[in-house]
Amino acid sequence: MARILVADDERDIHELIRRYAERDGYEVMTVTTGLEAVQLCRENDFDIIIMDVMMPEMDGFKASKEIKKIKDIPILMLSARGEEYDKLFGFEVGADDYVVKSFSPKELMARVEVIVSRHGKQSPRTDRRGFGRIEIDLPGRGVYIDGAEIELTAKEFDVLLYLAEHSGMALPETTF
Repeated sequence: MARILVADDERDIHELIRRYAERDGYEVMTVTTGLEAVQLCRENDFDIIIMDVMMPEMDGFKASKEIKKIKDIPILMLSARGEEYDKLFGFEVGADDYVVKSFSPKELMARVEVIVSRHGKQSPRTDRRGFGRIEIDLPGRGVYIDGAEIELTAKEFDVLLYLAEHSGMALPETTF
């Protein structure tokens, strides 16, 4: 399972990204400071880091620079600072992409998927998707609950996938 580290001092951002990333099959870890991000990267491997610029203890620019000295992990900068010089500096310190807050979580996850695939890791979105305790294997059309495979008919699989992908949305009666 591909792993994302979210380094941002706003817990609402953690939860928003976690919700979308886990739905797409990523494992998510979060920290609130740049210093914590550097320390966690020394001890763990991640497929991508979503890094806020303005954080306490160590800002995202410095943290990115330090992480790049340790490991070659792709970094997507996420910041309220949207001036051209901020973006350019982000790229100078090793960012692979730069997204300005407020942002579309769907667009953010599309950017994450592209970056992860460019760095040689298959995106979990391309083969498996997680929805809470349920994991759906798209190419194999398998469904797992807490890791145990359950058998579904083709129609049951299609209905489950549709409902999982549209979780929290009101659906018309004529959907099926």
